[in-house]
Amino acid sequence: MRAPLTTQGAQRLRAELEELKSVQRPAVINAIAEARAHGDLKENAEYHAAREQQGFIEGRIKQLEAELSHAQVIDVSTLNAGSKIVFGANVTLADMDTDEERRYQIVGDLEADIKQGLIAISSPVARALIGKHEGDSVTIEAPGGTREYEIVAVNYG
Repeated sequence: MRAPLTTQGAQRLRAELEELKSVQRPAVINAIAEARAHGDLKENAEYHAAREQQGFIEGRIKQLEAELSHAQVIDVSTLNAGSKIVFGANVTLADMDTDEERRYQIVGDLEADIKQGLIAISSPVARALIGKHEGDSVTIEAPGGTREYEIVAVNYG
C-alpha cells in the first residue's frame, strides 16, 4: 500500500530534499576537500566529522527520494467528507475535563510533527478519530491515561 501524504507535506519533503541536494551536499563535499588538504586523514577530526555528516545527508536524500516516489499525494482541499473525519481532516477537540481545545490535522506518517499539530494517520489519536463526526465524543488512550474529548469542529483545507 502506498503511504498517504498531503500536498503540503509532499511540498515540505521536496523542499527538504532540494535543500539537501543543492546546499548541504555541496557544503559537505567542500568541507571534506578542505579537511583533506590539511594532510594526514587518520587523525583528522574535521575530515571524519565531514564524512559522517555526508553519510547522514546521503542517507536522508535516499530516504526522501524513496518515500516521495512511493507516496500517494492527496489534495485535502478536494475531499468532500463533510463533518466526517478522514485523512487530511483538521480536527478541533475539546478536553471534556478541562475544556482545553486542541487542533490537529491528520496527515501521513512521513509528515507528522506533533509540535505543529500534525498527527500521523497511524497514531492512536488519529485511529480513534477516523470515521467520527463533528459533535461526537471520543475516548483516547494516551500514555498519560484515558482522555475524553468532544469533536468541536472538522474541516478540510
